[in-house]
Amino acid sequence: MSTYNPPGRYGNVTVNHTFSTATAPNPMERAQLAAKARNHGQAVQWFEKALQENPENPQAMLGLGQSLCHLGRRVEGTANLRQGGQYFLQKARQSGDISPLLEVISHLHHWSDFEGALDIGKQAAQINPNDFRCFQLLAVTYSQLNKTNEALLAGEQALALNPENSMMHILQASLEADAGQNAAARLRLEDTLAYELTPREEFRAHKELARVLDKLGDYAQVFPHLHAAAKVSGALPEISNQNNALIPAMLKANRAGFDRELLGRWSGTEFPNDQPAPVFLVGFMRSGTTLTQEVLDAHPRVLVADEADFIWAMHRELHLMDKAAGDTAAKLRRLDLAGVLHLRDFYWKRVGQRFGDSLGKRLLVDKFTMNTIDLGLINVIFPDAKVVFVMRDPRDVCVSCFMQLMVPSPATVHLLTWRGTAEFYAMVMDWWMHIRQQMTLNFIEFRYEDAVTQFEPTFRRIFAFLGLNWDAGVADFHKHAAGKHI
Repeated sequence: MSTYNPPGRYGNVTVNHTFSTATAPNPMERAQLAAKARNHGQAVQWFEKALQENPENPQAMLGLGQSLCHLGRRVEGTANLRQGGQYFLQKARQSGDISPLLEVISHLHHWSDFEGALDIGKQAAQINPNDFRCFQLLAVTYSQLNKTNEALLAGEQALALNPENSMMHILQASLEADAGQNAAARLRLEDTLAYELTPREEFRAHKELARVLDKLGDYAQVFPHLHAAAKVSGALPEISNQNNALIPAMLKANRAGFDRELLGRWSGTEFPNDQPAPVFLVGFMRSGTTLTQEVLDAHPRVLVADEADFIWAMHRELHLMDKAAGDTAAKLRRLDLAGVLHLRDFYWKRVGQRFGDSLGKRLLVDKFTMNTIDLGLINVIFPDAKVVFVMRDPRDVCVSCFMQLMVPSPATVHLLTWRGTAEFYAMVMDWWMHIRQQMTLNFIEFRYEDAVTQFEPTFRRIFAFLGLNWDAGVADFHKHAAGKHI
């Protein structure tokens, strides 16, 4: 049985390492080699040169799009991916072969451009209405855009074409649960688990069934399925290959290296007007940061960056600037004001590459939940920033994290077992309780429970902290969020 495979890291680009000794590599070959070596800046230059030589080369468009996205220039990158998709659409209308289009859709999924994926996917389905993977991808696309009914219909069409596909049944059950059809989802998942499955299929099925059983109120059966998912998780390479020691080591080094002297080193400095301080929305996963971001983003004077890697990229840039031995705190102690200004400029260029001109004069809220770990770095480089820290009952946080199906990372790998989830939560929150006593920037804490039970008073306090007037329209944040990918 086939399963859905995520896009490759470098797009639909074939890399050829064999060159004639008499012939120098052409721009396309050079671009492919640079992309393979993860030298994305150089890859962009060569892909652009390849397009100068042949402006209608869709492979060069896709390669350029992928490389730009890897550099954080997602607006330009996804535009090139879409353009490559349009060329493949023209060819597919003549040949009937939509396989290149499906790869483009997968790449657009990878970079969260679900609107672009939907446009190409619907046209691909018209060209070949008998392609299982096309409807599978359409089901995922509609789901990510909160179009539940359309997702269910696409899922039904996919299963009609391939009724034995276990992963599609698991996906369809997830869509049924999203639509409130929990009894049907339960039956589908229990039936699927009765068959021989791959570890990945078994992992997904147990996770989804736990979520469905929780919605049905059959609480006694939830944890057995979560434990069953945890048991097979080690067989998945994307999980077993994660460095689960990375975040604990970072927290230990941060606790030892950051003190109030370092954190306050540049407090009171007047920074250039084109390098303002953003707002950082942090906490712990499943603590209420997503609700908060959607309320803030509904304000006309706010733009929220949802889980963008701006701080992580700035962290890497610091270590490229100072290649001598030492952890992040040690390198920040050696950094002069010119270095601070460079990192702030680097941050804002990354923001500009991601959002183009859409930010305008709005306040940027950088919501990356686990930036909590990098609050020391944030305080040193942005001492004029504001931090909004969201808290929630730790029992709710841990149960929700344990139940969620999350993208594998050095952070989420700790959430696969019940004990691991509790220990990781305690570790991160212990760091917060430590660093909050040392920070020199302004921060505010609030509880998710208060946001739910006392919505207006709670968010009035948040907007006042951010220096923004109350806008009654933020109460309709759910309408603002309904049609977009979060």
